[in-house]
Amino acid sequence: MKSTEKILLGHGSGGTLSHELISNVFVKYFANDVLNRQTDSAILTMEGGHLAFTTDSYVVDPIFFQGGNIGKLAVCGTVNDLAVSGAIPKYLSCGFIIEEGFALSDLEIIVKTMADEARNAGVMIVTGDTKIVNKGKCDKIFINTAGVGVLDVSRKNISYGTGIRPGDKIIVNGTIGDHGIAILAARESLSFQAEIQSDCAALNQLIEACFSVSPNIRFMRDATRGGIATVLCELAENRNVGITIDENKLPVKDMVKGTCEVFGFDPLYLANEGKVVMVVGAGDAALVLNEMKKHPLGKDAVIIGEITNAYPAKVLMHTEVGGRRIVDMLAGEMLPRIC
Repeated sequence: MKSTEKILLGHGSGGTLSHELISNVFVKYFANDVLNRQTDSAILTMEGGHLAFTTDSYVVDPIFFQGGNIGKLAVCGTVNDLAVSGAIPKYLSCGFIIEEGFALSDLEIIVKTMADEARNAGVMIVTGDTKIVNKGKCDKIFINTAGVGVLDVSRKNISYGTGIRPGDKIIVNGTIGDHGIAILAARESLSFQAEIQSDCAALNQLIEACFSVSPNIRFMRDATRGGIATVLCELAENRNVGITIDENKLPVKDMVKGTCEVFGFDPLYLANEGKVVMVVGAGDAALVLNEMKKHPLGKDAVIIGEITNAYPAKVLMHTEVGGRRIVDMLAGEMLPRIC
């Protein structure tokens, strides 16, 4: 970034601008062997084993929406970053930055939600911090959470995707874009015949169920900012493999698809908060898919594509009308402050 440039909302999108900011500023100065891998969780080798460590901040607007609130996002998002790294989430921290005048009743709802989600996910919130700022110096409430999980040595390369190979199948555990449209609806006071609920959920128990039937899960990533398109583009580029997906197989609710058509959005790029993109060995894909479908968070799971030798470092989509198009990483910002 040039010194004359300014930070834009698009720098928080998870797409091209985010990657440029991370590479050109943060990695430039913080560079080390762990950070340079740029995975959802840092994989740390400690005496006696491996740990996964992650942190995330939440600035979603509005703070309450159909299917959750900022507190639920904070817990589920950090649990998921650990789980998709192959780790078993154990402990969380939470830090609050609260604007003067914020309603104590709203804070209590948010904190209770965090406690409930942590309990359901089997993790403990063990430390935290609170700061209060003058009115107008913060937009209601921001939350940071960090998490630690235990990582079995057999799973330490899942974050990196080093084991993927041509023929591996790509599975998504359910409908995409629900969170993005739920936030849009809450922000713009949109009224739908059927309310779109955020998919915000902790995925660690679903992921462990998949591991129970297959040791051939090669890669996982939760498709948050930038959607599943960004996850697939990053994977293709980082591993120099081709990826093909089938538009007809993408699981998208009719209400989400219709809203995207009205606003000019693409469900591939919309944020999710309860979706894992999983790459599984071809021989085990059916087993994993069937196991996913047994879980409430995986009942709509589907195989959307596969790894290929063709088109290295590219994602190719077979379209509904019989054509083909390259799927690029998100450029700019569709919906700022989505999580």
